[in-house]
Amino acid sequence: MIRPQPAWRSLLFVPVTAERFIAKAHTRGADGIILDLEDAILPADKAEARAAIAAAVPRVAQGGADVVVRINRPLELAVPDIEAAVRPGVAALMLPKVMGPEHIRLLSELVATREATMGMKIGHTRFIALIETPDALPHLFAIAAADPRMAAMSVGGEDMATELGAVPSPDSMYVWAMQGLAASRAAGILPMGSMSNFAQINDLESYRAGLKRGKGLGFATASCIHPLHVPVINEEYGASAEEIGRAKRLLAAFDAAMAQGLGAVAFEGSMIDLPVVNRARKLLAQAAAWR
Repeated sequence: MIRPQPAWRSLLFVPVTAERFIAKAHTRGADGIILDLEDAILPADKAEARAAIAAAVPRVAQGGADVVVRINRPLELAVPDIEAAVRPGVAALMLPKVMGPEHIRLLSELVATREATMGMKIGHTRFIALIETPDALPHLFAIAAADPRMAAMSVGGEDMATELGAVPSPDSMYVWAMQGLAASRAAGILPMGSMSNFAQINDLESYRAGLKRGKGLGFATASCIHPLHVPVINEEYGASAEEIGRAKRLLAAFDAAMAQGLGAVAFEGSMIDLPVVNRARKLLAQAAAWR
């Protein structure tokens, strides 16, 4: 069963125990705030981080952003993470280092049990899968379609590059990222990523260029660790007023031609067909959902 895609362009990571970041998270304009229990939290502080989730969720969500929690990979950490994170105010869990479809289904079972305990609708909590190890690469299509909870998938990053013995870069991740994109589209979920060099936080022009390339390739959403990146992602993975206006005019021209029984539709100097019309409809639906 393919569920509707979330309206996510930008997802901003925020350490759940960092008060100065939590306090301002709702002002950053991100479509989603990722409360991080994994890389941003030292092993000795995991329990404290879990305890902080309940209070952090309504604070970071007050601007309208969806709340996502990135849990830890080892099962002995993932289980208490799920117990702390699955709650009505949390839209999704981000799952690091996913191994395969059975991994997704196991975590889905654990989440369903917690949802039932919390009196929540079973299936409320969506999944974002991070593919960060080479052994998962043969299973991309199966992972993307593994469970109705799946909302998005990302392939690559620092962990994957390290495992492959590669230098982290858009070029070293290109092949695997594109396979993940195809798997995501086939499963009806959001392909997450870009072609940017993430380590260069202050080089916004380079970052924007990577996003432009990513959108052209088909990526739909991106995560970031710095608030400066949020408006850039929203601009590049969103739609401009000009694009929205053109889509509206295109649909009006198409509808008028159909009403006249015309088989071919001319629009602003070119011919349009059904795939172009469907893209315009999708763009307008997405634009209506963005904050």
